[in-house]
Amino acid sequence: MNLGKFRYEKAKKEKDSKKHQHASMVKEVQLSPRIDPHDLGIKVQHAIGFLCEDMKVKVALKFRGREMAHQEFGFEVIKKFLEAIAPFGHPDFQPKLIGRGINVMISPLPRNKRAKNPYAVEGGSPPAAANNHSAKPPQTSKVPVVNEPSPDGFVNNPFDKLERSNFVAQASSL
Repeated sequence: MNLGKFRYEKAKKEKDSKKHQHASMVKEVQLSPRIDPHDLGIKVQHAIGFLCEDMKVKVALKFRGREMAHQEFGFEVIKKFLEAIAPFGHPDFQPKLIGRGINVMISPLPRNKRAKNPYAVEGGSPPAAANNHSAKPPQTSKVPVVNEPSPDGFVNNPFDKLERSNFVAQASSL
């Protein structure tokens, strides 16, 4: 048997076996026990976007200073977060307090059981593309309204609607 042919066939089999494997990516979302509700909503949107792209999400809530004295606030924030993303993913394990933070891993639900991404752009691109600030704004085809010229020759005269007789009478009295 030819050694070169054997190596070639072995490499080809390994390459074919790697095609069917799916490497899962892990994205992290960091929270705080005193997070604002709007900020929590933004973090939920990011997590939903990651889960809809078949990525795992690691949620890390860090306690700072005296926040460790009231760990129940941190667990409430994690509970709200998990409730908000329940249609898109499920936690791999219960939230655990490790060191000065609470950690939990969230896996996406299968595509047929998962809700559709409400934040996806209609074009099929991920939500991150919708937040691209370097993109040009869409062109609108609005026709500007041009006023007819007033008797003094100005097009957009703010004093057109005022009566001139009142001003003439006030000016003559001065």
